[in-house]
Amino acid sequence: MTVTAQTGPKVLIVGAGLGGVTLAILLEKAGVPYEVFERAATVKPLGSAMHIGPKLHPFFEQIGVYDEFVALAKHLIHVRGFNENREFMRSLDFTNAEAMSGYREYIVARPELYSLLLKQIPQEKIHFSKRVLSMVQGDDGIMIRTSDGSTHEGDILVGADGAYSAVRQRLYERLSKERLLPRSDQEQLPYSCTCIVGQTSVLDPEEFPQLKNPICEFSSISGDNKPYSWMTFTTAQNTMCWMVIHHLDRTTSKAAENDRTRQSDNAEWGPLAAQAMCQLTRDFPIPGGSGTMVLGDLFDKTPQDLISKVMLEEKVFETWYSGRTVLVGDGAITAMHDAMALANLIYTLPPAPSQDEITQVFSEYRAERHPIVREAFISSQMLSWTIDKGFKGTLARLVAMNLPYWLWKKFLIKGAKERPQVGFLPERANMGTVPADVQPSFLRAQAARNKAMAL
Repeated sequence: MTVTAQTGPKVLIVGAGLGGVTLAILLEKAGVPYEVFERAATVKPLGSAMHIGPKLHPFFEQIGVYDEFVALAKHLIHVRGFNENREFMRSLDFTNAEAMSGYREYIVARPELYSLLLKQIPQEKIHFSKRVLSMVQGDDGIMIRTSDGSTHEGDILVGADGAYSAVRQRLYERLSKERLLPRSDQEQLPYSCTCIVGQTSVLDPEEFPQLKNPICEFSSISGDNKPYSWMTFTTAQNTMCWMVIHHLDRTTSKAAENDRTRQSDNAEWGPLAAQAMCQLTRDFPIPGGSGTMVLGDLFDKTPQDLISKVMLEEKVFETWYSGRTVLVGDGAITAMHDAMALANLIYTLPPAPSQDEITQVFSEYRAERHPIVREAFISSQMLSWTIDKGFKGTLARLVAMNLPYWLWKKFLIKGAKERPQVGFLPERANMGTVPADVQPSFLRAQAARNKAMAL
C-alpha cells in the first residue's frame, strides 16, 4: 500500500544497506521524494545469516512482503551450543516465543533478505558509484558532492552508510572545528573481535544431511583452547551460512587496527585477509554429517569473492544529528528500526520544512531511539560473553547452561514487546500474549495520517 499524503521534504539517503533501503521503502510508501546514493558500483551479496524474530514481522506485514520473507526463511526453535568434540553443551529454546508475540523466530540468509527489500524500491531512485566527498548546508537545504563530480540537493541528508560513515565523518569534522562534538564521539571505534562470514552455494542434502531438517539447525561452537568461536546455520535455500569470530587481546586489537588503516577505508577488508583467516580456521570441527565435518567443508563450497572479513565494532555514538543532517545506525535490525522511527517523523514534516521543524523532528528521533540502541548494545555485549575466551566467558557459559526458565522467559518477553510499526501505514493488530510497546514516532505519524485523511 502507498499512502497518498502531502509530498514532504526531499530526502537524500547516503548508503544502500539495510537501514538506507528500509528508509527508502517507507518514503516510497509515504510519497515523500528521496534519492539513495551508494558508493559501491554494484550490490554484492555478502553476509551470513540473520536471526529475525517478532521485532520486524509487523513491518514486513505493513510493507506487504511478509509471505515472501517467510518463504525465504527457515523456522528457528533452538540455538544449540557444542564443544570442539562436537558434544552438545547447552541450548537456547525459543519454543514459547511464538505464543508471546504471535510470530515465529526465523533464520534468513542476509543476502536473501536484502534482495527482497531492494526489490521494493524503483531502480531509478538508487544511484551506484556515488561516494560522498563533501556536503554543504545552506539556509534552505543541503547539497552533497559525489566522486563523479555531480551535486545533489535536498532538504534532509540521512547518513545510512555504515559504521565508517562518510556522512558521519564530514559532520563530525565540522562539529569538532566548532567545538561542539563530545569527546566520546572523537575517539576511534573500538572493537575486540574480527570475523569472517559467508554463505555456501546450494548443497547436496545427502552430503550435508542437516539440510533435510525443516527446522533451522543453528550451531554455536566455542574453541577449547583457542581465541575463536564459530557458528553455522542451515537455510531454506539448501545452503549453509557460517561465521567465524576471532577474539582479540588488546595487543592484537591494536595491531589489527593498524592493519585495517593501511588496507582499507572501511570495516570490510580485502579478499586476501579473508582467505588467510579461512586457512587458519578451516580444520575447526562442526556438528553434522558423519561426525567428521569441519569448517573447510563449508569454505570450499563458498564462492571466494563472497567471503568477507569484518570488524565487530563496540560503540554507541552520542551525536545523531546537526542542522539538516541525521544518522541511522549500522547494526542490521537496529538500523531498520532507526529508519522506521525516522520515516514516521519525516512523514509529519511539510514539503519545505524550516530548520527549527527539522531540528525538532531529529531531537524526537534521538530521544526515542538512543536509549533503545544503548540498551541493545549492552545486551549484545552481555550475550557475547558466552563466546568470550576468558574467565568472563567461562562464567557466562556456566550461567547459560544453568539458566533458570523464569530468567529466560523474562528475556523472551522483553523481545516480544519490541515490535515497532509505521504510523502512516495500516496498523497491524497485537498478536500473542505480550502486548507490543508503542513508540512515540508511530503515534505522531498516525495522527498526521488521520488528519490528512480527514481533510
